[in-house]
Amino acid sequence: MATKIPEHTAKQPGSDPAGLAPTRSTARFGSARLTSIVRHDVPASIVVFLVALPLSLGIAIASGAPVAAGLIAAVIGGVVAGSLGGSALQVSGPAAGLTVIVAESIHQFGWKVTGFIVVAAGVLQIVFGLSRIARAALAVAPVVVHAMLAGIGITIALQQLHVLLGGESGSTAWENITALPAQLLSLHGPATLLGLVVIAIMLGWKYLPERIRVVPGALAAIVVATTLSLVLSMDVKRVTIDGSLFDAIGLPELPRSDWAAVVVMVLTFALIASVESLLSAVAIDKMHTGPRADFDREMIGQGSANVLSGLLGGLPVTGVIVRSSTNVAAGARSRASAVLHGVWLLIFSVALVSLVEQIPLAALAGLLIVIGTQLVKLAHIRLAHRTGDLLVYAVTLLAVVFLNLLEGVLIGLALAFALLIWRVVRVAVTAEPLGGTDRWLIWIDGSCTFLSLPKLSTTFATVPKGAPVTVEMTVDFLDHAAYDAITDWARQHESNGGTVDFVEIGEARMARAEAAPPSRSLGRVVLDDVLGPWRAGRNRSAEASGDTGDPLVTGIAAYHRSHAHLMRPHLDELRDGQDPDSFFLTCSDSRIVPNVITNSGPGDLFTVRNVGNLVPEHGDASVEAALVFALEKLNVRSVVVCGHSSCGAMGALHSGESGGPGIDNWLEHGRASLARYHAGHAVGRAAEAAGFGPVEQLSMVNIAVQLENLHRHPSVRRAVEERGVTVSGLFFDIASARLIQVCADGIAPIENGGVLEQLHREPASAGK
Repeated sequence: MATKIPEHTAKQPGSDPAGLAPTRSTARFGSARLTSIVRHDVPASIVVFLVALPLSLGIAIASGAPVAAGLIAAVIGGVVAGSLGGSALQVSGPAAGLTVIVAESIHQFGWKVTGFIVVAAGVLQIVFGLSRIARAALAVAPVVVHAMLAGIGITIALQQLHVLLGGESGSTAWENITALPAQLLSLHGPATLLGLVVIAIMLGWKYLPERIRVVPGALAAIVVATTLSLVLSMDVKRVTIDGSLFDAIGLPELPRSDWAAVVVMVLTFALIASVESLLSAVAIDKMHTGPRADFDREMIGQGSANVLSGLLGGLPVTGVIVRSSTNVAAGARSRASAVLHGVWLLIFSVALVSLVEQIPLAALAGLLIVIGTQLVKLAHIRLAHRTGDLLVYAVTLLAVVFLNLLEGVLIGLALAFALLIWRVVRVAVTAEPLGGTDRWLIWIDGSCTFLSLPKLSTTFATVPKGAPVTVEMTVDFLDHAAYDAITDWARQHESNGGTVDFVEIGEARMARAEAAPPSRSLGRVVLDDVLGPWRAGRNRSAEASGDTGDPLVTGIAAYHRSHAHLMRPHLDELRDGQDPDSFFLTCSDSRIVPNVITNSGPGDLFTVRNVGNLVPEHGDASVEAALVFALEKLNVRSVVVCGHSSCGAMGALHSGESGGPGIDNWLEHGRASLARYHAGHAVGRAAEAAGFGPVEQLSMVNIAVQLENLHRHPSVRRAVEERGVTVSGLFFDIASARLIQVCADGIAPIENGGVLEQLHREPASAGK
């Protein structure tokens, strides 16, 4: 393929010989990018800035940190994490999810040491990213994360409820709950009014006209409450910032003691911030169609932001789903939006500090109460209920609220892991008599380990002595303890006059239990054993049975051992007669297995096979007898002719080579198909257009011709007219293991119970 030389690479008189001058294509790209930033990212950054401003102030106050720490973290999160992070549209900053643990750290170590903890957590996050293990942070049960966020939300709401009522919040959730009645009796009217106004605006904002909702609800609520407090000259507590934003910058301090507790806190900060950032990045990826997040780079970006935020006296930074989803909804196209939102926050924090100091604390409390309650999502509770994880959710939530964040998460993870182990290793063991006989069926399904010994023993004890027993084992894991228990019981039962037959459907086989350490089998292996040819499964079957002789005998033994038991009930219903659905005429080729390719079972197909799947109009009594018997005695409801690719009969016809007297005489019945193929039959042309080779084209034309022969048969015509019997053709493409419908004038693949309109095949597979 010719390569087009870009116009900017051509040498022009006076052009830059070193190639240092900007090219026209580069200039066009830069211009287009600048246009996109101005058109999409700048407006989105302003919207995100308006959302982030009140949230950053409220989170700082709820954490017990200096108000300016929230603004510092918001600026750094926007500029640093936005520039270096791996999620282009994620917006970072102080998050409500870390409020409780930051407050605990400040209470335990003080604000300056908490800054050191933030720096150390950031370094650890950078290590996560550089070691490329960021995705491992996603290996946390979502129900634990959901419950953690809900617990944080409840804790924040309980704290800020006291601030809204004009009081001071307690240090624990239990203290806040027990002190609530007294606080209600001594509430501060103006503060409570402002808080309720904010809550009302936040909850009702989504019901207002869309042109009004262009302004973020959080910003509108804070502006209204602040204006109301100033107009009415309310005596309420307001935000206090000591000096400018630059005055608040201060280096952290090293802890002087209790380094073990500091290390635990660093790990807690790093893990929770990482998980929240990564989960937020995953959620944001689902909201847009742009580049997917690079999780390792995201960890490096988040860690860098936390290092700088901690050094400058800011709160910990993490990806925030509220701001990020707002960013996507506002139409952001690149990371420029997140960076610019940090720039706007910096400008506002430096130039308009006096304006921030007019905001009532009760207004921010109302905002945080709404945010906290929104972290408790009914959808998450319903999901936990549907998936059987409601206990994990409830225990984690209560532990986060009444203990602390780290202990709550660890308890939730431990409970989730215990539930996982119970679900994975459990085994179903039942014993029941087979109806109408004295035989008992014991069914063992699942992972059979030493943990299942009590259940095995209890179930075996219900089987009467001397009874014939079939043990059906659909087991994917069998350890030696369970094997010993099963074989010991079988030996004892047989010594008491009973019989025990084992039917092993799962791949974890008794014969291998003592030969090697136990390992979990894969369901695919079981299908390979049932569907695969002898040469593919012979070694495995022979190993399991100890037989390496005749493959036919080995195969029969494997059938008896594995799935004869499953066939028995179906065949028992057919013991007195057959009622097949279809007369199925196909080639004698060993690669065609009718019941497998049609997903049918015993009694479904009345199968006739011959070389080339031919329907001779005269001179062959075999096909004639089978066809008449199927139509007039068995009343089949359809007649099918099935050919296939790489057909030796069609290859011989196409090449004209002699196969010997017996074969040549039989292939005379296919001469009409060859003539129709050379005459340009419509089916042949359709097969050629789909990429099939000459032999495959002839095979499909042959199917169409045999269908014509069937339609001329008196028994077929009568069955079609009187009973609506259908006559259809199929072509089995061996290379792709798929079936294609062959009609009188074309071909079409069969998909999901219907026929598609077009068919395309790779030319490389044609003509095999």
